[in-house]
Amino acid sequence: MQRFRTLSDYLNDWTTNGNDTERGAVAGTVERIAHGGRAIAELVAKGPLAGSLGAQAGADNADGDAQKELDVRANDLLIAGLRQAPVAVITSEELDEPLVNNPGASLIVAMDPLDGSSNIDTNVSVGTIFSVLQGGSGTGLEDILLPGTCQRAAGYIIYGPQTALVLTLGEGTHIFTLDPNDRQYRLTAENVQIAPTTHEFAINASNFRHWDEHVRGYVDDCLAGVGGPRDANFNMRWIASLVAECHRILSRGGVFLYPGDNRDGYAQGRLRLTYEANPIAWLIEQAGGAASTGKERILDIQPTDIHQRVPLIFGSRDEAARIDGYYADLHPLGSRSPLFGERGLFRA
Repeated sequence: MQRFRTLSDYLNDWTTNGNDTERGAVAGTVERIAHGGRAIAELVAKGPLAGSLGAQAGADNADGDAQKELDVRANDLLIAGLRQAPVAVITSEELDEPLVNNPGASLIVAMDPLDGSSNIDTNVSVGTIFSVLQGGSGTGLEDILLPGTCQRAAGYIIYGPQTALVLTLGEGTHIFTLDPNDRQYRLTAENVQIAPTTHEFAINASNFRHWDEHVRGYVDDCLAGVGGPRDANFNMRWIASLVAECHRILSRGGVFLYPGDNRDGYAQGRLRLTYEANPIAWLIEQAGGAASTGKERILDIQPTDIHQRVPLIFGSRDEAARIDGYYADLHPLGSRSPLFGERGLFRA
């Protein structure tokens, strides 16, 4: 029988093998988040037996989204687990303001406690996304608004047919599956690599009429298939759960797009930079992929607000670069063949 390394063993080895004195603090913080994930996984697995987890909790979160019961409970479980961790400040999608946790500690945690909560009642995979950053000397906004390049650990826990922790510490992207027998996370996929090319993309096509011509041009060219400019057939996917979309791309390649569009409040996209885009981007880059807004690398963006939104494109390296090329083209429809130059598959 194959023996899989536990998360604890992996983190202990990582801490021991490095010369960085902060590695122990980072490892301990990841352990606390993973522990909270076990409790959330149990709630998700119970479904309606644990109560009305998909019911509105009576308030909106900091981003104006309706909070579900499981959003609130997941947030509370993770914060409780981090109380004794070396974390100075916690920022969360479910908190209006940063939460001072242990002043004087060296780390910051930014998290989306329950990603994909609109899918709770449909039994579709949801998850926890987290980012651990090396903070400044204080707890003010200037100390915690850090670019993704300051991350020390990033990952997500996906609650699906299996519960899995996907983690990077800057040394590759690894998947740890939660063993239901002993409740240990065990390393089941090491140094995951995303194929650089793909014929699969994920986007919410219902928003087509709101996109700019750069995004419309890309999607039209993919859907045109072998008769179009790409000379290849493409599959389109959409789950409406960021962790599920990312997990599929890590498993079999592809690209994900959530661009900005012309709806009120969506000009800068919908996903949050600090606790959604940054951790996902680092995981993807560590797996050989790429992540951008279409115009700039996600990890280089200097945040100006803890709930700042950004467009997000990530996945297979060559396809992500191609999408960036559509954004760089000032007239993306003009360079295509007459058949596709004036209209698209969604337009007359």
